This record gives sequence, structure tokens and C-alpha cells, in this order.
Amino acid sequence: MYIEAFTNHFGALTDARQSAKVTYPLEDILFITLCAVTAGAEGWSDIRMYAEGHRTWFEEHGFLQHGIPVDDTIARTISRIDPEQFRLCFVSWMQSIHEASQGQVIAIDGKTLRSSYQPGNKHSAIHMVNAFACANKLVLGQVKTEAKSNEITAIPKLIELLDIAGTLVSIDAMGCQADIAQLITERGGDYLFTLKANHKKLHSAVVAAFAKERSEPLGDIRIENKHGRIEARTFHVLSAEAVQDEFPQWPKLQTLGMSVSYRQVKGKPAELTYRYHISSAKLSEQAMADAVRAHWAVENSLHWVLDVSLGEDDCQIHQNHSAENWAMLRHMALNMLRAEPSKGSIPAKQKRAWMKSDYLEAVLTAGFSEMLN
Repeated sequence: MYIEAFTNHFGALTDARQSAKVTYPLEDILFITLCAVTAGAEGWSDIRMYAEGHRTWFEEHGFLQHGIPVDDTIARTISRIDPEQFRLCFVSWMQSIHEASQGQVIAIDGKTLRSSYQPGNKHSAIHMVNAFACANKLVLGQVKTEAKSNEITAIPKLIELLDIAGTLVSIDAMGCQADIAQLITERGGDYLFTLKANHKKLHSAVVAAFAKERSEPLGDIRIENKHGRIEARTFHVLSAEAVQDEFPQWPKLQTLGMSVSYRQVKGKPAELTYRYHISSAKLSEQAMADAVRAHWAVENSLHWVLDVSLGEDDCQIHQNHSAENWAMLRHMALNMLRAEPSKGSIPAKQKRAWMKSDYLEAVLTAGFSEMLN
């Protein structure tokens, strides 16, 4: 039962409120908030309205026995949940329903919540680093970067939360660090990094290794012609044996990769771009192409959906921990909506969940009980 599963994974959250003054249990407020966000709520008043509209359903399931909390109570309660605790609960939930298959690509990438800044200080906007299972489009975990820090310090914390054994962890150039590579291999995974000139000697060595391939015809090209632009891509791989001895700090380095992309947009000069990659996995050209393209798809499959379908960039909630906790609630909602097998876009599913409690039950059941791999 989804309520039992919800309680098992999130019931241990600490309620920071003074117990003598608590009327509405934390579990009640968190559950109605999760349901409302899943159904498209964009603010605290939306959550209250959703609870009012489905009050009978919530009461039948043991919630809201003391009435419906006002907007400020909901906001104050959610914003005071310890995000570290909440994150651990989220990861525990995902590990219970998602079993990674051998070689599955997990993309780690960052995203700024653009409207989450404190008034008068736009630099205070929250930046989240997310782990995304590319095959089934699920968020597996997330960590907020610390103030005055960047993704390099957040990525190891996120990796340590996850079960990455047997997977291929893909990270862009920001996270291309020997220490991160070491952590991934120690935890039983393989890394695939985009390599740029911030590692000057290694980058130069990899560029030199592909001199022959750059001088030859492009070969097997994938061409896409859509939205007024033409894009073509091809991939090459080489064994890393030629550079292993020179760069021993990169653990288990096996494969060097080069992706070549040609882009022609109507009315603009054509662009030919070379990107380079390193990996501890032994990858064929096809496997390299699939993994690199899977990482690029995070923009459309996660970031774009969070912004366009769930309104993340427009959300101005920022009090205490509310922005970070709301981001995790969006991830929970998105995972459950995608797990529910009926056809339809994310916004269409949200509208159905807003109108029909039986459909909300279907989403919750799929999200909390389906084993995905």
C-alpha cells in the first residue's frame, strides 16, 4: 500500500516544531503537500485548496483528522524540514524501487533554481546537483551546493548517497576530477567524463591521440534535420593504453572518446565541434555514443521538464529550507508521474491528478511500489 510505503520512507523525518503547539502532524502536511505538488500545485495556497477539494479522500485515508492547515502553517512546516534528512529519505525510497541494470547510465548534472534567491541577493539562488537514471528518466538523488562553492564539492556527497555498482556515471567537464573518478571506481561504478582544457596535459594528450581520426572523413554520421537546423554527429573511441602510464592519477582509465558534431542553423555559419571524453569502462563507439547522448538528454528529459511542466525556474519560494525541500518534492512528483503507465504528458497527468483522486491513487501506487530497472 502506498501510504504504508510513504510512512516507511518518510515517517522518520524530525518535526522541528514545538510538540505542545502542534495541531497538524508533520506526516499529514508532508503527504498533502506531496499529493498537491504531484497534481500541479505551485504555492502554499494551492496545497491548501487541493486539500480542501479532496478532503473526504484524505480523511478516508487517515489524514486531516484535525482539519486543514492554513497556508502559513503548511509553509512554515515544510520549510523547517531538515533537507539532509529529507534527502536521505528520498534516496532510500528510490533505492527500494529502482534497481540499476549493468552498464546503466547515471548522469550527474547541476541546475540552478533561478527564482529561489533571497530578495536583494540574486547570487543566493540555490544550485542543485542531480543524479538522473537516463534509461527510465528517474531522479535518484540530489544535493545542494554549499554557499560560495560549486559542483565539485557537491558531487562526491551525492555519489556517496547512491548505489552506483555496475553503472556508468556520466559527468560533464566541471566534475572531471581524479578524486571523483577514484570515488566512483571505489564504489563499484565506472566513470565517463567530458574532458576540457582545465586538465591541460591530459586534454592535449587525448587531442593528439585522435589526430588521425580528425584528418579522415567523418564516417558513420547521425543526421538530424528539425526545427530549422541540421545536426550531424559521429563518435570515435581509442584504447587509453597510450596515456595510462603518463596519467596514473586517473584510476582504471580504459577508453578515450571523441565526439564530432556539425550544426547548421538557417541564416548562421555552420559549426564543427570536437568534444573529448575519458572513461574507466571499455566502450565501443556505439556505447560511447549512447552514453554521451544520454547525458545530453538530461537537458530535455529533466531540466526542461522541471522548468516548463513543473515551473521550477518561476517558483519564488525561498524561506528557510523551503526551496530545497520543494525541489525534492518536484523530483518525487516527477518520478511518480513517469512511473504511472498511462499515456499523456506530465501536465496532462497533473491535471487528471488534480481533478480525480482515483487517478492520484494510481500515481502514488506506481511511484511507491513499482520496481524499475
